[in-house]
Amino acid sequence: MLFKAKRRFPEQIFGIKGLLCGLTFACFSSVGIPSAEAAQTITIRFGPYEQSIKIDDLEDFANTGKLPSSLEALSPVLPEGMQGFLQRRLEIDPSTADKFTSELQKTSFGRQFITSLKTALPGSSIESVQGAISLALRQVNGLSVVGFLQAYPQENVTIDATKAISVAVRFNPSRLQSKAFGSLLARELYVKNRIDNSQNFRRFNPANIGNLAVEKQTITLQDRKRNRTIPVDIYSSRVEQSQQPLVVISHGFGASRKNLSYLARHLASYGVSVAAIEHPGSNLSAINQATNAADLKKLINPQEFINRPKDISFLLNELAQLNKQPGRLQGKLNTQQVSVIGHSLGGYTALAVAGAEINIEQLRKFCQKSLNMASAPGDWLQCAAATLPERKLQLQDQRIKSAIALNPMIGKLFGDKGLSKIEKPVLILSGTDDSLTPALTHQIQPFNQLNSKKYLLTAIGGTHLSISEGNLPLNAATKIIKERRGTQARPLRELVQGVSVAFVKQLSPEAQKYQPYLTPAYAQHFSTPQIKLRLNTELPPSIQPWLRLTSR
Repeated sequence: MLFKAKRRFPEQIFGIKGLLCGLTFACFSSVGIPSAEAAQTITIRFGPYEQSIKIDDLEDFANTGKLPSSLEALSPVLPEGMQGFLQRRLEIDPSTADKFTSELQKTSFGRQFITSLKTALPGSSIESVQGAISLALRQVNGLSVVGFLQAYPQENVTIDATKAISVAVRFNPSRLQSKAFGSLLARELYVKNRIDNSQNFRRFNPANIGNLAVEKQTITLQDRKRNRTIPVDIYSSRVEQSQQPLVVISHGFGASRKNLSYLARHLASYGVSVAAIEHPGSNLSAINQATNAADLKKLINPQEFINRPKDISFLLNELAQLNKQPGRLQGKLNTQQVSVIGHSLGGYTALAVAGAEINIEQLRKFCQKSLNMASAPGDWLQCAAATLPERKLQLQDQRIKSAIALNPMIGKLFGDKGLSKIEKPVLILSGTDDSLTPALTHQIQPFNQLNSKKYLLTAIGGTHLSISEGNLPLNAATKIIKERRGTQARPLRELVQGVSVAFVKQLSPEAQKYQPYLTPAYAQHFSTPQIKLRLNTELPPSIQPWLRLTSR
């Protein structure tokens, strides 16, 4: 019999769903070429219960979307987007397959992945898993889950659903790609220094705290037209700042204006006024009150993708008035020379207000065809914007002269050309161990679109929250993800401090003084074995094939 289920329990259903999630990562890193001993069936094992499915039936469902009669018993547990997941292929030049496998096996993450995959496939060996991956990666038609299953050298593939669930939590395809490319990026983005600059960096280093005492003031703004209450922390010094730019800091999803307070104080110690804004609707309190926490596409109101950039423009209007009024902030808020720094969703905000254009059409296509159980949280979250009307959104503010996007959640929000609309300098930070907004799809590929002056700061080993202070609490979404924070990530945070000062100062009369700190030598000066740091203005040609490999 096709189905050998001895009993059906709710736990079994949960196990099947977990299995399907677990299969997702396998599809993206392993693909199939049928062999003489190709698998014919999949047996899902959950404790003492098991159920078998013909792979041919699975393939028919992937191709037609029509559920075969043999799969009707599974209809209650098939997740949304299952057909799209099964259809999904990663196109790859077969000549790069061996390189991909080699780079994957060189990393501890890759070895962990292979070992974890083995545990989810009872009866398999490390050698058989590695062999299947190597063979599958040579498939001309690209990677697919059905292809991998067909390639596996056993008539039946048994999957332990419980262990597959565990693996699915630890791995997602986009993160796996970024991790696999970590060693490649560390090597290819390295720039050999002809001159030892270490002495110069010790003599003056903008990563060190500046000489000016910093004052903090909290104001609360009311945007009555949009019914938004917007708290703002303003950091400034007592010196004349009319020739210095203003910096606006935009926090990430489920965070607050306090998350980058260390960076705000650091910038202010160099005479730059900083306004750390709180975005109602996507801050920590809004997320804690959300009723759709189980559905990332519904966790955020689509209108937030419009409201956040408008929050920045509203803030600048209000600060322009404060700058003219007698008081502590008079003459300190240069709202005509503004640099925006944003983290995660705040990175999107910074780029949108700098001139990047949202492409709703391309975003919808991605969300309909490519979104599946293995997609990273950032992939799901961006799809909340897919319900916005297909019209050109006017989010740019001409007062924004530059932007820093730290681990930005970009993905497909700007489509293939939306970032090319930015005419201002941009700096993007990417972490190869970022599970929430994976490096390749959310930062490195989008970086290629930029035509303006640009910098890519790559943290090989950095995670999504490596730039945040270790003592800040995590929200529920980030507690389950292993983050590299605290002492290990301190060199990265110090580099972000130094580079941010140097980048922002390019809008001031001191631009030339700070230019040496926007160089590969300066970034590499902070590298550690745990987090290797690179700063580049262009991606080398050797990286381009890898980017095509990961394109969707």
